Amino acid sequence: MPPPAFDKLRALAIGSQAIGLMLIITLETVMGNAARPWQGVVLAAMLVTALTIALVRLYRRNLARKRWAERLDDNDNG
Repeated sequence: MPPPAFDKLRALAIGSQAIGLMLIITLETVMGNAARPWQGVVLAAMLVTALTIALVRLYRRNLARKRWAERLDDNDNG
C-alpha cells in the first residue's frame, strides 16, 4: 500500500517551524535586543515540537512494521 499523498505529521512539522521562524523575526522587529531570551524560548519550543513529531513518526513506523510482521506470521502459520 503506497503512503498517503498528504502526510499530516509532515504538514504539522513544516507549519510549526514556519510559525516559529515568523515569531522569532517578529520578536526581533518589535522588541529589538530585548527579544533574545524570548527567541531562545521559541527556538526551544521549535526543537521540542520537532523531536515530538519525530518520535510519533518513529512510533507509527514501528507499529506498522510490527503489524506487518504479525500479518506475515499469521499467513505462514495459517
